[in-house]
Amino acid sequence: MKQTILLDGNSLSRQQLVAVARHGYGVRLDPDQLTRVRRTADFLAEKVSCGEPTYGVTTGFGSNADKLLGAYRLRDELPGGNPHKPEGTLLEELQHNLITTHAVCVGKPFSTEVVRALLVIRINTLMRGHSGIRVETLEALTELLNCEVIPVVPEKGSVGASGDLAPLSHLAIVLLGGGEAFYQGERLPGAEALQRAGLKPIRLSFKEGLALNNGTAQMLATAVLALDTLEYLLGVADLAASMTLDAFAGRSGALRPEVHALRPHPGQVQTADHVRDLLAGSTLVDIPYHLVPRFRPWSTEAWSKPEDQALSFDIGWDWVPANQRHGREAFYSRFLPFKGGKKHQPQDAYCLRCMPQVHGAVRDAWAQACRIIDIELNAVTDNPLIFPDNTDAKYIEEQVISAGHFHGMPLALAMSYVKAAIPVLASISERRLNKLVDPATNDGLPAFLTGNEDGTDSGFMIVQYTAAALVNDLATRAHPASVYSVPTSANAEDHVSMGANEARHVLEMTEDLSHVLALELYTAAQALDYRQEMLNAARRLAAQGDWQALASKVSNAPREDHAHYAQFAEEVKQLTAALAEVGEFHAGEAVRKAYETLRKQIGFMHRDRAMDGDVRTVCELVQQRVFAGA
Repeated sequence: MKQTILLDGNSLSRQQLVAVARHGYGVRLDPDQLTRVRRTADFLAEKVSCGEPTYGVTTGFGSNADKLLGAYRLRDELPGGNPHKPEGTLLEELQHNLITTHAVCVGKPFSTEVVRALLVIRINTLMRGHSGIRVETLEALTELLNCEVIPVVPEKGSVGASGDLAPLSHLAIVLLGGGEAFYQGERLPGAEALQRAGLKPIRLSFKEGLALNNGTAQMLATAVLALDTLEYLLGVADLAASMTLDAFAGRSGALRPEVHALRPHPGQVQTADHVRDLLAGSTLVDIPYHLVPRFRPWSTEAWSKPEDQALSFDIGWDWVPANQRHGREAFYSRFLPFKGGKKHQPQDAYCLRCMPQVHGAVRDAWAQACRIIDIELNAVTDNPLIFPDNTDAKYIEEQVISAGHFHGMPLALAMSYVKAAIPVLASISERRLNKLVDPATNDGLPAFLTGNEDGTDSGFMIVQYTAAALVNDLATRAHPASVYSVPTSANAEDHVSMGANEARHVLEMTEDLSHVLALELYTAAQALDYRQEMLNAARRLAAQGDWQALASKVSNAPREDHAHYAQFAEEVKQLTAALAEVGEFHAGEAVRKAYETLRKQIGFMHRDRAMDGDVRTVCELVQQRVFAGA
């Protein structure tokens, strides 16, 4: 039996909306709140029967608001009668025409999940009982959702003030037996979709057209789904960054809680906490510099033990003679004088060290948008608003009040903030990916993460190109739509929000962000393999107890007859002992789980191979949320 969400107009959450939109939940209507819906519709009908002039009920819309509807159709006086006389009254024709003439969006249809979200939001706001819709019309809208009749709503056509008039008209027109809808995977005329689902078209009454198409539902639906995706991707970004930090054998000092207590932006603190959790159990982070060898190309003489001869690399260090240590005596009293993969510096590059500040700022943008969206989910956003409880009102305008809740600027500006944040998160991810493949910055890993002994391999070189292209595309789309109003309705609607475009852009941009993060995970897993295998190969070599075997991996060594040879030999023995006494090198527990999940689908790349399948797979893994547990 389908699970359902109770809608009462007051308590819809983002999580509930996502459950209906993305996980197939149905909805049911709160009986107590339906009483209020019925009372408001009855109040409006009474006022109409008394002849009270009411915007959008007995007048036209927008710049036609000064046109009062008459008692009969002037067109009926045409010689020979009115050839286009519709059924019903002028008041019913007004509402019907509002829907049919406003359904003019263009572009590809919104996904089923967006339209399901649209339906939930519209039903919930109408449940507040300030819109004048009848219970039976609201129930018909609910049946549309629960019976999986999904109106075809093209993506483009809303300016985000007077609400999302055009897309919501595509939603409502199916109720009238018009438009198109998807039913059981098939795109059908609206009337046929209703018939197959066992539903009947309806005729709209007073203000019901306005109630159905005047509101912020499209921008809100796309915003909620975008924020749901971004929340997950923020976790993926932390995971990818943690795997990269492990692959670098990086430094954790910049993650310490006492550091972030001095600048306690909520997102920054949360990111640092999360990354520390992801790295918990790592034996790679903060290891002494001298233990980390650098990559050297494989050769036939690289390894003597059978278990090591299958390795696709060699390793090495440079020895620092005593006469080159002056001024750095304190350092070399703590660390052995061997330069391997790690530079002797106490801090990592910004893309690693400033993860909490950058990811955290994006988290804060997300949280600010969520605050706005949570209010909007249970707001009334159509016009005019009906207050039957204002019983001391002298005039109809005190009970049927024209206002501007349909204006999407609160949502538009919130999503502009998120829109600017998404390329930032993608950019820092691409910088980490680039650092992994660049031999000048990857701390001793092979260039482009491949051995390339014969000069024929490109490795992960072009993966970074794709990430760079995606980052540029995101950056060029980050211009806020909300700053550019184009007046509509003969300048009656002279300032609009463009919030529908803004939220739609953000939802689309989350897909490219997910691809960039997937490419970082793909690259970081390759780098992690190299780092772990290189360190563990060094550890196994040291465990053999033959310091001279390890000495053969050290460049800049003095000859045996040189004055410095005894010191060199002693220090190599110390390095051998230090490596021999450590346990196996591995990433943090959460990073390892994510790595293992990825490696079940994509193997380590020993030599160049076709990578298109790998890229497609890792992007699908991220989009299917297989890393959500981390």
